[in-house]
Amino acid sequence: MTWKLSAGTACAIGKKRIKSDVSSTTAYIMLGEKCRNHCAFCTQASNSSANENLLSRVTWPAFAADDIVPDIVEAVERRDLKRICLQVVDTKESWENTIDSLKKLNQEGRKPICVSSHIDSLAQAKTLLATGAERICIALDAATPELYGQVKGGDWEKQWLLLTECAKALPGSVTTHLIVGLGETEEEMVDQIAACVDRNITVGLFAFTPVQGTIFAEKNPPAIGQYRRIQMARHLLCQGVNRRAIYCVDGIITDFILPNWRTFFADGKAFETTGCLDCNRPYYNERPGGILYNYPRPLTRQESLQALRESQIGGGSNALAYP
Repeated sequence: MTWKLSAGTACAIGKKRIKSDVSSTTAYIMLGEKCRNHCAFCTQASNSSANENLLSRVTWPAFAADDIVPDIVEAVERRDLKRICLQVVDTKESWENTIDSLKKLNQEGRKPICVSSHIDSLAQAKTLLATGAERICIALDAATPELYGQVKGGDWEKQWLLLTECAKALPGSVTTHLIVGLGETEEEMVDQIAACVDRNITVGLFAFTPVQGTIFAEKNPPAIGQYRRIQMARHLLCQGVNRRAIYCVDGIITDFILPNWRTFFADGKAFETTGCLDCNRPYYNERPGGILYNYPRPLTRQESLQALRESQIGGGSNALAYP
């Protein structure tokens, strides 16, 4: 079976040379190509004409599994790579390929592996964990039932029920993805993030990225201010702040109703890549030299200040109040 690695992962294990100022902290592996589904934003969708070696704007060169598994395992053991993420394209063979891949990667002992794959039941989720996955990702992508139907053509209620059922039965082991900029309001996105956090579901936040060949190729990415405000709201919710402290007007986040709220963002963590531990996805949503929606590394103080200014919350210079 052929596996595809993100360009950054291939570089990290010495299979490809690229220029990058940030290294991947996770080994990203894509299994399969040409999905049975037709998500409007996805390069691997059944109706996409995008390059088959793309996922978002990242290239994924192909390798024989036996040529790369030892290198990935060694890199994880050295802690050059801290996690493995299996991105499984939904095909007729995807379940068997996922199980086989987990067994290959865990032959020398269990690794921290997240599986992002189409599953239909809690039983399948349990099987993935029993076979060697540490976490599973059941992606929502869209923040509302209406958008889910429009963008993914699927059944929101079925997906949400499966996600919450797995989170309840497998506490601390479930992640979902949400994409900002598909057409939701900021308030709708905050409500959905809050619903996930309340159920101990880890939320990986993405910025919609237009790619040629997809249905949404001509759709604009979210404004940076919109994305920053949602990052800040997610960070507060994950810190245990009540949803009611995030104040919205006409669907837009306008304020945080809690004392000294700027101190929550002093370290810049809110603006780093979110999702599973040690996942940094360098340039998954960005072009090198362009706006960094998700910083793949710790921010400098000046970058933290700039991100806060970009949020357009608080007025004035938005100077951080460091304790």
